[in-house]
Amino acid sequence: MQPELWTYRSDVYDTNKSLDVAGYNVEATDGKIGSVDEATYDVGESYLVVDTGPWIFGKKVLLPASTVTQIDPQERKIYVARTKQEIKDAPEFDESTFKETSYRDRVGEYYGRFPYGGGPGTY
Repeated sequence: MQPELWTYRSDVYDTNKSLDVAGYNVEATDGKIGSVDEATYDVGESYLVVDTGPWIFGKKVLLPASTVTQIDPQERKIYVARTKQEIKDAPEFDESTFKETSYRDRVGEYYGRFPYGGGPGTY
C-alpha cells in the first residue's frame, strides 16, 4: 500500500483533524460529485467514502485522503483534486473489502498514476 496516498496533506489535516465531515458535500475539480458517507483520519490509512447519489447511479466511491485539497467547515464542503470522470473510472467500491489491504492497493494504484496524486504537498 502507498501510505502517502492515504494521508491528508498537513495543511488540510492540521486544521481539520477533529471535524466530523460525514454529510459534507464533495467537490471535484469540475463540480459536485456527492457527499461524504464515512471518513477516517487513521495515520497512513485515511480515506473518504463518498456517496455519489444519482450522479453515478447511486454508487459509492473510495477516495484516498491525499486527494483532499481543502475542507470548508462553514460551507460543509470538501474539495478533491480529481475530476468527475477520474472518480467515475476508479475501481468499483466494495463495501465488504474496502478496508482490506489488497483492495486499498488496487485503489491506490489507480489514484497514484495521476500527476497530482503523488501524495501530500505535491499538488
